[in-house]
Amino acid sequence: MNIILTGFMGTGKSAVGRRLALDYGFSFYDLDDIIAASSGISIKEIFATLGEPEFRRLESEAIERFASGVYGSNCVLSTGGGAVLKKANRDALRHWGKVILLTASVDEILKRVGDGDARPLLAGPDRCEVILRLMAERGEAYRDCDFIVDTTGLSIADVVDKIWACLKEK
Repeated sequence: MNIILTGFMGTGKSAVGRRLALDYGFSFYDLDDIIAASSGISIKEIFATLGEPEFRRLESEAIERFASGVYGSNCVLSTGGGAVLKKANRDALRHWGKVILLTASVDEILKRVGDGDARPLLAGPDRCEVILRLMAERGEAYRDCDFIVDTTGLSIADVVDKIWACLKEK
């Protein structure tokens, strides 16, 4: 079984993914880390120098590698928040495993992402407005998942338990 965690930035995809993989003996992969390693520059640098369209192209290529089975089975993959915007990416991910959307309230997301500049899409003064706009734009793609787990106010262990309960039901 393969598990894909997606959702908006700050919903816990990477932290939960690492813990989920550790608890259940799966391999963990972070799609952004794979993209950065294969391109030789950070995600922030990709956005700044090559632009979002090039990042999305690299992201789609990485997803296709996963869907082709290169990474095997019993994997947890944490994607970036925009990875599922392209229907072909959603289809490829669903072919490879169960896609789980992690959500959180805007206040929780703001608390988790902090005030730093590590999030290229949140650059600018009104981060709350940007989050609301992006979440609205991504709503349809985000709802096209196998399961939805709200992480607001939950510990990483609690989110892992909720995810595993969803997977056991199906």
